[in-house]
Amino acid sequence: MRLHRNLCFAVVDGLMLIFNEGQYADKVIQQLLKRDKRWGSRDRAFVAETVYDIVRWKRLYAEIAEVKEPFDRDNIWRLFAVWATLRGIKLPNWSYFESTPTRKIKGRFDELSKIRKFRESIPDWMDELGEKELGKDIWTKEIAALNEQADVVLRVNTLQISKDKLQSELFDLDIETEFMPEYPNALKLKERTNVFQTEQFKNGMFEVQDASSQLVADFLDVEPGMRVVDTCAGAGGKTLHIASLMDNKGQIIALDIYANKLHELKRRAKRNGIFNIETRPIESTKVVKKLYDKADRVLIDAPCSGLGVLKRNPDAKWKLQPEFLDEIKKTQQEILQQYSRIVKPGGKLVYATCSILPSENQKQVEDFLTSELGKEFTFVTDKKVLSHKSGFDGFYMALLKKKD
Repeated sequence: MRLHRNLCFAVVDGLMLIFNEGQYADKVIQQLLKRDKRWGSRDRAFVAETVYDIVRWKRLYAEIAEVKEPFDRDNIWRLFAVWATLRGIKLPNWSYFESTPTRKIKGRFDELSKIRKFRESIPDWMDELGEKELGKDIWTKEIAALNEQADVVLRVNTLQISKDKLQSELFDLDIETEFMPEYPNALKLKERTNVFQTEQFKNGMFEVQDASSQLVADFLDVEPGMRVVDTCAGAGGKTLHIASLMDNKGQIIALDIYANKLHELKRRAKRNGIFNIETRPIESTKVVKKLYDKADRVLIDAPCSGLGVLKRNPDAKWKLQPEFLDEIKKTQQEILQQYSRIVKPGGKLVYATCSILPSENQKQVEDFLTSELGKEFTFVTDKKVLSHKSGFDGFYMALLKKKD
């Protein structure tokens, strides 16, 4: 591979924003890809994947390069040199790469790879917490899996098209996909490509949604004609899936504290041809109280650490702090206490997170069930999805039923 100056500059500029200004990697990459209209798909892929790679392996590369944060521009070039050397890419004769100790880089990599926190490039506290909650063996496998690049998975909008037909139409566009037996509405891309430019996407025939995330709507056990409340709907990936499982019949009320996310949900619903979703921003406690004892099904896709989705959000490793985890656990229990009251007698509730930590998952459900409000519910079943077993995001979901 030959390195091109303008692409490498884009990578370095992006890393400066992510590491030194705390900007989100996905937003930075979106901006970088608009930088030069002459870039082809290979150029754009190089910029996006190299930025994500260096973000993912920041701690390991910084240790090898012997640089510390905050990184100046020269430090970022040294990280880039480590990335290129470890991939066997010949460094061009540029001033940034003068005196790069190629052999020393490989030796340091071999040495540091024996220590998990460096090998998997994670903060000390996260490594200790993962081992404490999951045990050494599972944590070692899980964090390795979470450092792999995420597959691109589509969820077919069965209101608009069948899975077979969508696969065939994408094949005609040279986009090859494969079926996934355990995920009834999923197609996995064989190679990464920009599917958002296709007419099929623009016409609402599919959404991009990780396979693990697609399990949640099925777990809720919805039927056409029900009243369903999605309490932390966000931009509505799971809401849209629920709507398709309900054949666009019945009522889905999508709640969120962020009105702008609900605007995005409305836009997506229109594109998907879905009209049984009503959005309600939570501007006061009244919004939730009005729904007490009214819903057949309630989904609480709770805010969480996001440790199960590090594949697609590698910068979360560096943004997440232990104090945030303490706070989010309190929030999770408060949400369970408040939103569970929306379930009507005989109705069902799903509590879900994209975390792999039992303290955010099983422990929250246990604490809820032993509380005064929780005594009205019975535990039905739960599902723990670990990335090293599934190959997809880490997830948790628990199904509870409210007594009649």
